[in-house]
Amino acid sequence: MTGEVRNIHDALASFTEHWQPRRLVSVNDYDVKVVKVQGEFTWHSHPDTDELFLVISGELVIQLRDGDVTLGPGDVYVVPRGIEHCPRADGEVAAILVEPQGTVNTGDTPSERTAHLRELG
Repeated sequence: MTGEVRNIHDALASFTEHWQPRRLVSVNDYDVKVVKVQGEFTWHSHPDTDELFLVISGELVIQLRDGDVTLGPGDVYVVPRGIEHCPRADGEVAAILVEPQGTVNTGDTPSERTAHLRELG
């Protein structure tokens, strides 16, 4: 994907499934993923890495054990490594995630929401 132009909005328009991230691009050892979410995810943490959320559209609540963080379009938030969190979206949200390659979406808590990273098709 190096040297290839990718459009975030076109990427998001190419799928409808929620909680199924797609790789937009990779940079060094990181994946930049696009995802659509709706409803509540699962409580989990990533013991070895931070996780960056950038909201493109909608309102995303990152539930934390000590209080919630609400993100709107254009907002960025980094969940520090090891912090338990649970994303929630009452309506559909489009977002970008930035994580090291190989990061599992459900972190240390495998569940029915665990998804293998998909490529854009």
